[in-house]
Amino acid sequence: MNIEQLKQLVIEALEDVKGVDIRVFDVQDKSSVTDMMVVASGNTARQVKALADSVVEKAKQAGVRPLGMEGEQFGEWVLVDLGDLVVHIMQPSVRDFYNLEKLWGEDSPAAAHKK
Repeated sequence: MNIEQLKQLVIEALEDVKGVDIRVFDVQDKSSVTDMMVVASGNTARQVKALADSVVEKAKQAGVRPLGMEGEQFGEWVLVDLGDLVVHIMQPSVRDFYNLEKLWGEDSPAAAHKK
């Protein structure tokens, strides 16, 4: 599965569980860890966990094994590592505090990436 297909899969998985403010960052030139990041918000710890579970489940169904998932026990910020793409799912207050959008530069709404 190429990075564009993986990105679409992640966006759809997040939208299925009503993830909000989904943003996509191309970080190939800014990070040696991953090529793309997706950031989304969930309103409660339960929704954040459900969003992460949805991403992991859809990835596995597509034959992509997540390299790891962290933060699911608290549900404030869950990171799902899919290798070339890393997903950050946060509650709004945590997202505002860490402001990954500013850290990683220009972002774009996920809708702009759909085809």
